[in-house]
Amino acid sequence: MSRKPHKKVHRGKTARNVVAPLPWYLEWENCLKGLLLAAATVLVYQQAWHAGYIWDDDVYVTENKLLTAPDGLRRIWFSFDSPSQYFPLVYTTFRLEHALWGLHPEGYHWVNILLHVANALLVWRLLLVLRVPGAWLAAAIFALHPVQVESVAWITERKNVLMGLFFLLSLLAWVKFVETSSKQRWRLYGLALVLYALALCSKTTACTLPAALLLILWLKKTQINWRRLAQIAPFVALGIGMGLVTVWWERYHQGTQGELFAIGLPERFLVASRALWFYSGKLLFPPNLAFSYPRWTISLGNPLDYTWLLATAGLAAVIYFARHRLGRGPEVAVLFFAATLSPVLGFIMLYTFRYSFVADHYQYLASIGPVALAAAGITRAFDVFGERRRSLQGALCGVLLVSLGLLSWRQCAMYTDSDTLWWTTISKNPDSWMAHNNIAISLLRKGHVEEAVAHYNKALELNPGYGEAHYNLANSLLRLGRVDEAIAHYEKALEINPNNVPAHYNLASVLAQSGKLDAAIDHYNKILEMDPNHAAAHNNLGAALARVGRMDEAVSHYLKALELNPDNAEAHYNFGNTLLQMGRLDEAMAHYNKALELNPNNAAAHNKLNLILRQMGRTDEAEAHLQKALEIDRQRPH
Repeated sequence: MSRKPHKKVHRGKTARNVVAPLPWYLEWENCLKGLLLAAATVLVYQQAWHAGYIWDDDVYVTENKLLTAPDGLRRIWFSFDSPSQYFPLVYTTFRLEHALWGLHPEGYHWVNILLHVANALLVWRLLLVLRVPGAWLAAAIFALHPVQVESVAWITERKNVLMGLFFLLSLLAWVKFVETSSKQRWRLYGLALVLYALALCSKTTACTLPAALLLILWLKKTQINWRRLAQIAPFVALGIGMGLVTVWWERYHQGTQGELFAIGLPERFLVASRALWFYSGKLLFPPNLAFSYPRWTISLGNPLDYTWLLATAGLAAVIYFARHRLGRGPEVAVLFFAATLSPVLGFIMLYTFRYSFVADHYQYLASIGPVALAAAGITRAFDVFGERRRSLQGALCGVLLVSLGLLSWRQCAMYTDSDTLWWTTISKNPDSWMAHNNIAISLLRKGHVEEAVAHYNKALELNPGYGEAHYNLANSLLRLGRVDEAIAHYEKALEINPNNVPAHYNLASVLAQSGKLDAAIDHYNKILEMDPNHAAAHNNLGAALARVGRMDEAVSHYLKALELNPDNAEAHYNFGNTLLQMGRLDEAMAHYNKALELNPNNAAAHNKLNLILRQMGRTDEAEAHLQKALEIDRQRPH
């Protein structure tokens, strides 16, 4: 009996049974690591969960009309109305949040914290795809390091964390573009370019991204030829364009002109080299961080100021000659650090350099370079321990991360409110004239005028050329009745900044009250030269001109004031006084009545109507106004 041969059966998996590997972020170990990183970061920033507003948060959020104006979104993107630099995407997020939770600061703080968490996860992912050892450790150090607190706990620095998000996403898209060979790769290229544009619209310091693109190619040992340079060229063009806008904005809208910013190119190199070592030092030893550091005095004649430049050149030489033994990692890390910091190193003058050449938030993204290098070094160093490597590395890194987290938690307390911020700043930097000025502002709001004056005087002792402090001190002295001293400080503020409109206005008002009408008129005219639509200046100038008998000029300014602001009760009252002096009783009555319509408790307007009506023989109406004036006077506290 013949038997049919058995067919060979293959036990291998068929195509339909092959299970695709899970994405990296769905693997259980990576999920756990990601959740741990996110939870630790949120916990470290616990004191920012319910923190308030500080320093210029009012300019960006609480007093920013662009967040509520019907045409605010258009003006954010297509006008020069932004209160600071051109950060349209940042103001757009603030406008959206204002619609969601108004001015409750908690929502703004939580968005900053969550953006920082997202950035830490993106740092982890980026270093993984670049095959950098210790990627998760680097991301954790980035997330928990206290130098990042200023960028996260300060609402205004939304621009930093938002820019970081799109900067890192753009780098990831670029890496995928470089590694992919299919036609779909050009979608990744377009995505990288769009993400870069969004980063620039968040903060212009993202203009350094093209350098990072080149460094990625160098790290991956990808040939950098003309084709690659052509691919990077659009990024360079975008960065240069936005950079020029920012330089122009800083110079002509922020006022980075004058002696304070007149630093020569050689001095700028000295500032930059010192700043690089300063930032490196704060990454290495972060316990004594401050909101405002002392502003360095740099002199070409001081040999010690060249120390940092020589040290920078020496480090560059060491890295260059050790590259064959150490690989490209240290070179890329240091170059990324320096390149990403380059816009804030002093080569381009920023308005904030009037306070200090350095700030923690400047190195938010730049810190990734040294942090990644340190994490890779730690990871590689533990390879010598063999089987014990995992436990020893876990213990040491755990101690490191807990220490950083505790320092960040402590640092975060500094940003809970303005008073805490400024008192802490003074404790760390007693010569911070900016902090003394802002403490004085807070004290003045609380009615502690004498204490406020003491801090304004301290600010001026530290920086006699601080125009804002002269102006603020003058306002405080007026509240104490020290008029002559107030006038002197207003004049000093105007000597420092002749375009200070509030100082001109307040000084003119004081001079008018003191009977120095010609000087007051001069200052009101200067205001109107700078701002022809200053309604209050037109009104007050009209009153001053009337007092010196220049009635026709006074009338023209009243008319302009009411054209600009028809509901200005004071202008209606003042105009009525001038018309009364000119014998135009009916017109005067009309303006007094309008003033009372807008402010029924104006006893002086009731009195004037009483006088006019009695002249007209309308005694009953006059008596009614007189009684109303007396009633208002009785109700006033004496």
